[in-house]
Amino acid sequence: VRLVESGGGSVQPGGSLRLSCAASGLSLDTSAIGWFRQAPGKERERVSCISGSDGSIYYAASVKGRFTISGDNAKNTVFLQMNGLKPEDTAVYYCAARRSPVLGTRPDQYDSWGQGTQVTVSS
Repeated sequence: VRLVESGGGSVQPGGSLRLSCAASGLSLDTSAIGWFRQAPGKERERVSCISGSDGSIYYAASVKGRFTISGDNAKNTVFLQMNGLKPEDTAVYYCAARRSPVLGTRPDQYDSWGQGTQVTVSS
């Protein structure tokens, strides 16, 4: 399984970014994909995740209403649209895949990880 994130960068507060996670070696139809983030000195936290089988979705309270996760099963790609970005969203963002369509709550429930992409929100 290989996961490749893209779309990170630097934006001003209130700006938007769209992260992509291209997956190979698995089928999204039978997987769950999660977006996690980790800021310096902090634990890795779950931001959002989506089930490829039934489309169920989770958002962390801190991003609900600002971030939108979506998936294109035909392209084996999951997206995270991030609007209204805040400085506290600054972190390395990782996508992770789980060999189960059930949403996982913890990082150790995911089997494969991407290399991460930096998101920096600063004025």
